[in-house]
Amino acid sequence: QNSPARDKALRQRVQVVFQDPYGSLSPRMTVGEIVSEGLRLHQPQALESQLEARVLDTLAEVGLSTADFPDLLNRYPHSFSGGQRQRMALARALVVEPDLLVLDEPTSALDVTVQKQILKLLQDLQKKRSIAYLLITHDIDVLRAMAHQVMVLQAGQIMEAGPADQVLYQPRHAYTRTLLEAFPNA
Repeated sequence: QNSPARDKALRQRVQVVFQDPYGSLSPRMTVGEIVSEGLRLHQPQALESQLEARVLDTLAEVGLSTADFPDLLNRYPHSFSGGQRQRMALARALVVEPDLLVLDEPTSALDVTVQKQILKLLQDLQKKRSIAYLLITHDIDVLRAMAHQVMVLQAGQIMEAGPADQVLYQPRHAYTRTLLEAFPNA
């Protein structure tokens, strides 16, 4: 049975980063409003100065600092690149210190160079914060770079699951082999 208090607690522990950094950030909100939104919900008693400090720290942690972006908190998403917007989306999710981050194709809308930067950032954040990721992707390279465990789905059914090395390099299921053969250079 769902309760508002339980749902709120779950939303703090589990955060989502969507694949489209252009569509997932409100163009009517400033960076400061976007990143602090969850914090304001989960910590309504926090002082404005505490919220701002936490937002700035989290933005810096994902590579967006006021040294590089003057007046960062008062700027709007449209003035940033796709990679910078994805960093904003990460900051928005991370600022509430979740236990699990659901990453829905987090690099698919980015060019290859920026993809690598975001993947490196995600790896660093995982080590630093001891955070778990549920990564949803069709990109075999992303899986190889990020996954410890892999689950292959077809039409909502689990075809194969196990350690990443086993599933990606010694697949047992024909569907998994077909997927991997479709990307021989991946």
